[in-house]
Amino acid sequence: MAYGRARLGCGTLALCGVLLTGCTDGGDGDTAERARSGSPSGSGTGAASAEATPSATPIVEADPARQPTTAAEATELIGKLIPDPDLFPAEVRAATPYESDPSRWAVLEGDCSWHRQPLPKDVLATRTRHFEVPAGGEKGLVRISTTVTVHRTADDAAWEQAGMLEEAIGCEEQLLQPGERLTELTSLALKRGEGTNESSEDTLLETGNCVSETHGGPYPYWWSQAKFGPVVTSTSVCGARGYTEDELSKLVEEALPRMLLRAEEELGRPAEGKSAPDATASPSDSVSPSPSASNSTSASASASTSASTSASTSASASASKEGA
Repeated sequence: MAYGRARLGCGTLALCGVLLTGCTDGGDGDTAERARSGSPSGSGTGAASAEATPSATPIVEADPARQPTTAAEATELIGKLIPDPDLFPAEVRAATPYESDPSRWAVLEGDCSWHRQPLPKDVLATRTRHFEVPAGGEKGLVRISTTVTVHRTADDAAWEQAGMLEEAIGCEEQLLQPGERLTELTSLALKRGEGTNESSEDTLLETGNCVSETHGGPYPYWWSQAKFGPVVTSTSVCGARGYTEDELSKLVEEALPRMLLRAEEELGRPAEGKSAPDATASPSDSVSPSPSASNSTSASASASTSASTSASTSASASASKEGA
């Protein structure tokens, strides 16, 4: 949902609140990010939560003493976490524009359309970068986005995660900007130890189709977002003519795991009773499920548990939000 749900048209949750998401406010036209905001409410269909009992225990946990407290510190941290083109396969390059306006993020309105708005008080800083694989031969233009958002507290980050899931439940089709939309969206929440999520505190996955009057479609679309302490990272991809899902997955499979590992290095401390992680391990082995993996997981998941999953995700944050 974060096309920021990393997003397409304007340039969060989400498989798109800030990464490939677009906006409808006449923005700068970049492959936008959709930022997740607002408290979760209601329930419905369209999102699923894995039924497996979380079993993985953290090796690294966020250290509150190392977390940014100012916008300047958060901006500096984002610069250390967010990928550049070198993190992707050779065919991926920076898009134009390369970055979205860091003073605004995308918000999903009640009519399921995205709009750019100023950052809320609970966000210290955010940045979205846009990438592409140029069209050529039998293949069309692939659009990719990555977003890093630093909240004031880990509870605020948890609320973004919960809000993204609720958005997916209520809006299975979303307007990014005129002529750009996402359709047939299905979301999945994975706590640590569920599915293949062994590193992130919790991960959100969203799959569906992206449709554009300019680029055509429908083409495969997915978005993934993960949290570590006050940091929320996300990536999204909108496919194109001539690409298989496996080919699209290989374009972005390292981005989210690498961002999470960088966040652990900058903000983490060994969890009590645990040793430091093996630096030689491949990040993609333990962080971000591929679309095919998420599809098989969601096939066995119960959609009726989605509301309770969102509630449990945000339970620890309720006190601070109610007092805000």
